[in-house]
Amino acid sequence: MQNPPNITSLFTEFELDNRLLKAIEKLGYETPTPVQQQAIPPTLANRDLLVSAETGSGKTAAYLLPTLQQLLALPAKPLGVQVLILCPTRELAQQIFGQCQQFSEFTPLKTGIITGGSDFKKQQLALTKDTDIIIATPGRLLEHFQLATSYFQNLSVLILDEADRMLDMGFSDDVLTIVETCNKQRQTLLFSATLTHFGVIKIADKVLKTPKVIALNTLHDGHRNIAQHLILADDHDHKLKLLAHLLAHESFDKALVFTNTRLRADELHNSVRGAGIRSGLLHGEMDQKDRNRVMGLYRDGIINTLIATDLAARGLDIKGINLVINFDIPRNGIDYIHRIGRTGRADEQGITIALVKHTEWNLMAGIERFLKQEFIRRTIKGLEGSYKGPKKLKSSGKAAGSKDKKEPAKKADVKKVKIRERDKKNVGKRRIPSDNKSTG
Repeated sequence: MQNPPNITSLFTEFELDNRLLKAIEKLGYETPTPVQQQAIPPTLANRDLLVSAETGSGKTAAYLLPTLQQLLALPAKPLGVQVLILCPTRELAQQIFGQCQQFSEFTPLKTGIITGGSDFKKQQLALTKDTDIIIATPGRLLEHFQLATSYFQNLSVLILDEADRMLDMGFSDDVLTIVETCNKQRQTLLFSATLTHFGVIKIADKVLKTPKVIALNTLHDGHRNIAQHLILADDHDHKLKLLAHLLAHESFDKALVFTNTRLRADELHNSVRGAGIRSGLLHGEMDQKDRNRVMGLYRDGIINTLIATDLAARGLDIKGINLVINFDIPRNGIDYIHRIGRTGRADEQGITIALVKHTEWNLMAGIERFLKQEFIRRTIKGLEGSYKGPKKLKSSGKAAGSKDKKEPAKKADVKKVKIRERDKKNVGKRRIPSDNKSTG
C-alpha cells in the first residue's frame, strides 16, 4: 500500500486512489469545479449521466478521474478495452489523451488513441494488445471495424464527449454503429455543451439507462430562436378556451399541441375539430397504419394542427412546425426539451406556449430552474384568468406552503379534537340510550 500523498485539496472527499491524488497534486488541482463536484460521485456510483457543461468547465477531469478510479478498484485486470471515449475531432482526442496520461501517470493503466492521420497498424495494436482506455474519433474507429467489431465486448464505460459537436459534424449514425458493438451492461456518460440540441436528447434516449441529468450551463443557449411563453389558467375549461383562441389567432404553418395522456389527447382533438380547426391525433394506442396516415396529412399540410402525447416528441421530425403548445405541463425538464425541440429547427423561428394552472405551477417552476431561465409571461385580452400565481414563492420558484405550522387551528378542527378526546374518556363505559333514560 502506497503512502497517501501530502495533499490538502478538496479532491480527497471523493476517496480516490492515492495514485490519482498524487497526480492531482502534481497538476496543482485544489478545488473541484461545479461539473466535477456534481459528476464524480454519481459516476463512482455507476450511474449513467447526461451532462451539459461548456468547454473549459473541467468536464474532462469530471469523467476521467472517476473512470480511472473504477478501473483501479477492480480486483483483477479484465480482458479487453475497458473504457472508450468518443469525441468529434483529433485535436480534442489528443487533448483528452494528454490529460488521461497525466492523471494515470502513477498507475499501470494504458491508454491508446485512434484518430485520422496516425499509423493504422499501431492503432490496431492498441485495440488488441492490453490497452485499458481508448480515445477515438468515430470515423477513424469505424475504419478499424473493417477488420473486427469485437473490440468492446467487455467494455465497462462508454463516454461520449462533446456529443452535440459530433452530431453537428454528421457522426450520428457512426456513433450509433459503434455503440451497438459495445457491451450492453456498460455504464454510459454523455457530455454536451447543451441539452437542447435536437440530436443529443434523441441519441441519449438510445444509449443511456435512467441517467442522472446534470445541467450546468444555460440550456436556453441551444434554443435562442425559440420564444418560450407561459399563460396562467384558472382550470381545465379555461385552458380549453385559451387553446381555441391560440389556434385561431396565432400565426403558424404547423402547430403541435402536447398532452400527458391519451384520453386528454382524444378530448382536445374532438374539441378543436368541433371549432373547425384542421387537426389530427397521435398517441401510442393508434395502429401504425393510422399513425402513418395522420403524419402524412400533417407533413403535407392538409391538417395544420397535431394533438399528441409524448410519443410524438420522441421521433417527430417535420419541417414547418413553428408553434408548440403544452396544454399539459410535462413531468420533467427532459420531456419539455423533447417537446419544444420540434420547433425552431434549422435557424427557423418558433414559439412555445405553456398553459399553467395552479396545480402545475411547481412542475413549471422546476422546468424553469432546470433550464436556468424564466419564460415570458403572457395574457390574452378577454381571457384573463383570476389565477395570478402563488402568493408566496420559495427560492426555487416553487409555491410556498399556504399553511403555517403556527397557524391556529380552525374551529372545525378544534371540534373534531374535542370529540376524539371525549370518546377516549368514555372508552369502556356503558352507554345509556337517550330514549331509555333511568327514572331513578
